[in-house]
Amino acid sequence: MKKFGDILVEDGLIEAEELKKALTLQKKSAYKLGQILIKKGLVAEEDVLRALSKQYDIQYVEKLEPHNIEELIEKVSLKFVQKYRVVPYFIDSHEIRIAMTDPSLLHPLDEFRLLFSGYEVIPVLAREGEILRIIHSFYEAQSRVDEATSLEMGTGLEILDDIEDLQDSSELANQAPIIKLVNMVLSQAINEKASDIHFEPQEKEFFIRFRIDGILHKMMTPPKSIQNGVISRVKIMANLNIAENRLPQDGRIRLRFSGNDIDIRVSSLPTQHGERLVLRLLNRTASKYDLATIGFDKHTYEQFVETINQTNGIVLITGPTGSGKTTTLYAALTRLNSPERNIITVEDPIEYQIEGIGQVQARSKIGFTFAEGLRSILRQDPDVIMVGEIRDEETARIAIQSSLTGHLVFSTLHTNDAPSAITRLLDMGIEPFLVTSTCRGIMAQRLVRKLCQHCKKPRTVHVSELMKLGLQYVGVKKTEIPTGKIKIFDSVGCKECMNTGYRGRMGVYEFMPVTSKLRSMVLARTPLDELKNEAISEGMVTLRNAALRQVVQGVTSLDEAMRIT
Repeated sequence: MKKFGDILVEDGLIEAEELKKALTLQKKSAYKLGQILIKKGLVAEEDVLRALSKQYDIQYVEKLEPHNIEELIEKVSLKFVQKYRVVPYFIDSHEIRIAMTDPSLLHPLDEFRLLFSGYEVIPVLAREGEILRIIHSFYEAQSRVDEATSLEMGTGLEILDDIEDLQDSSELANQAPIIKLVNMVLSQAINEKASDIHFEPQEKEFFIRFRIDGILHKMMTPPKSIQNGVISRVKIMANLNIAENRLPQDGRIRLRFSGNDIDIRVSSLPTQHGERLVLRLLNRTASKYDLATIGFDKHTYEQFVETINQTNGIVLITGPTGSGKTTTLYAALTRLNSPERNIITVEDPIEYQIEGIGQVQARSKIGFTFAEGLRSILRQDPDVIMVGEIRDEETARIAIQSSLTGHLVFSTLHTNDAPSAITRLLDMGIEPFLVTSTCRGIMAQRLVRKLCQHCKKPRTVHVSELMKLGLQYVGVKKTEIPTGKIKIFDSVGCKECMNTGYRGRMGVYEFMPVTSKLRSMVLARTPLDELKNEAISEGMVTLRNAALRQVVQGVTSLDEAMRIT
């Protein structure tokens, strides 16, 4: 067997003299040679694992793909995998695969061979962060589930609605372990800054997943036997009818957690294997809305601020669900909010409360739609109006009439980019001359995940490669435009970011002021592609361009920029 250090030298990862110094340090410390080299910054963890892979003839796996892991969790204790940083993650009819960072540890492998007699035990090497991801996502999560279903747990949650006096609660839903489990799930989701919780019944299993930074993560698998109790408990908290499991329902939960008021929108959907629940978490007290800090580049920021300072017209924000449109609208309203202005909104739902602004809840079930709300708002002498969404021709026409009579109107549309909003309004039946006379500017946006600052890895690319993908600079001094080779960063993954490589999100924006040239093209019913090309020639920063600029600045990765645009 070749020596570990010699393999590193042969592969050109370290110099012989560096190896000699590291071996001298190793004799005086309790650290292994690989750990010393990593601490000195001479090699990366992947380099060490690849060298160990050659030395011990064991496969190195970059990303662990769990298979039948619930069966493994039942047989292997959390304490054992935490102690040895060794985790079984795959089992089928004849083999079990064990991920480890140190192939010299024989005791854990012997334990697995005894525990899984009849199976071929195959060790593989993986990064510690990858092993911790499996432990956190499956073993620790399941341990918390087991604890919640057997013990009384304090979570720090305060239910603001009086739900314990409801008479339609089932016996199972009010059992203490079920209550504690649901509270634990809510507490963990809030701590992890999840935007959504998914309760997903399957044929033989029951999954709970969190959406964190826009990506779903499987967090725990409670016993299938308590599925109905958990679903009923959440429905009781949301004031839903637990006896009705054939039709979709919508409800709301209000909580206070660590001093923050949390609103949770609950949606139930009947499926083949039980009711599926999706909970949207909204922190009503934690958010601050400032246009200067939500991700605008200087050029787009100046254009947008100039547009919203006009006294009349329509400003539209577009993008798919979950792209941050509401945050941008609230930031714009917060900037305009002053004692001299009367600002009124009609929303469904009211996601956050802003002091000094009149916010109206639309209630379509009783006929109080966006259109009806907008009519009522106009009798309240507003200066600025915000309509949650333009969904139909009626709402669009009232918004246009409002802007024509001296009001500044904000709203949202579901389109892929800014120029498509023009086409969407025309498709609704709005005449081109009304669109051109009222639209002041249209913003498209997406949320891009930010790289984890603890583990992001640099690499060098030529700026021309990014320009081929769509990177451009408009309204920027030549001295500020990068040239030649530049440093960008890739995602890696560590325990700080749940091994995703990302932590937090920010907006990227495409803002299209409706100029006189564009108005003429809309009146002539010019095709969408030509509208977009004209907007770009006039200085519009596209979503792709905005995302690539964040890559250049080291905020996100190239893969993430391409994914969201």
